[in-house]
Amino acid sequence: MSEQATLFIVPTPIGNLSDITERGLEILRSVDLIAAEDTRHTGKLLSHYQIKTKTFALHDHNEQQKAEYLVSKLQSGISIALVSDAGTPLISDPGYHLVNTCRAHGVKVVPLPGPCAAVTAMSGSGLPSDRFSFEGFLPSKEKARNDKITELKEETRTMIFYESPRRLQYTLDALTAIMGPEREVCVAREITKAFESITTMPVGELAAWVAEDSNRSRGEIVLLVAGYKPTGLEIPAKILNTLKLLNEELPLKKAAALTAEIHGCKKNALYKWGLENFN
Repeated sequence: MSEQATLFIVPTPIGNLSDITERGLEILRSVDLIAAEDTRHTGKLLSHYQIKTKTFALHDHNEQQKAEYLVSKLQSGISIALVSDAGTPLISDPGYHLVNTCRAHGVKVVPLPGPCAAVTAMSGSGLPSDRFSFEGFLPSKEKARNDKITELKEETRTMIFYESPRRLQYTLDALTAIMGPEREVCVAREITKAFESITTMPVGELAAWVAEDSNRSRGEIVLLVAGYKPTGLEIPAKILNTLKLLNEELPLKKAAALTAEIHGCKKNALYKWGLENFN
């Protein structure tokens, strides 16, 4: 296709087919090959836009084995578009091994902006969006899931998860028990689709609300959890650890300011704690 063949990372709609960009369509039409998570699923999108480009299956079960093969194709001058079933590739979807292999071999990688369920849900949730962390899927096993939620209990950023309909109620109940019923949580369902809903309330109330109607846990789900907010001088252990480490090298006032910037909390509370607890 060109002297320097390229791997294009092309986001695809998460529900509404109109959400693909003009540039994305242009790339899908012009490349030599489309590496798709599910060729049948992608085929529906291509058929809708009358795109005839050949597809190649690249999914979780074969990506590590096929990455070198696709890179050899790229090195021979064939340009490839990488797509997932919905949204931006690599965001809880296949693609990491291919992109990493391309980088290792000096193959040009061009990512396109476009649909992403996590960011779309974040923008409409009503939860703080200045700082957030994407956590992907929680573990499916109860103990591992509870351990992970406990680990994140004092995370001060808004947390974004993907969750399956059959596990949503268990997760909301675990969040209620571990993080407390007052923690603000948002369930964003079927984003961009006909039955889209975005519901934000204290997780204790939200868990009960979802339990009232099975329709409230159907479809593709993004779960957003508000960050931990210390009350008074109650400061999470991980923040205090940062303060202690920085205070070993810096004056307390500077250490408190940097810790506050890193964790998004109030520097005055940290400075006061340091005065009371550091020798």
